[in-house]
Amino acid sequence: MGTADITITREATDSRGRYVARIAGHAETAELTFSIASPALVIADHTGVPDAFRGMGVGLALVERLVADARENGFKVMPLCPFVNAQRKRHPEWADAFSV
Repeated sequence: MGTADITITREATDSRGRYVARIAGHAETAELTFSIASPALVIADHTGVPDAFRGMGVGLALVERLVADARENGFKVMPLCPFVNAQRKRHPEWADAFSV
């Protein structure tokens, strides 16, 4: 199953938010939660992916969406979440989107 099968939506308030990943035919969802420190800084807090989604690239797809939004909206990401930080290290081409 590729990332084309993953639907990601963004939910946010003034101070917190999350990206939610859904796969057709699955009741579970995966999420990447974040805190909005300022208009220029978002802190990636936690990534949770259910066992049913493991190996499908769902976690990576969530981080890719976060990076795309950071670039499009002009904010930097502080990768407090270990998974997001690990993906940042694996993708040096994302350096412009992170504040480390």
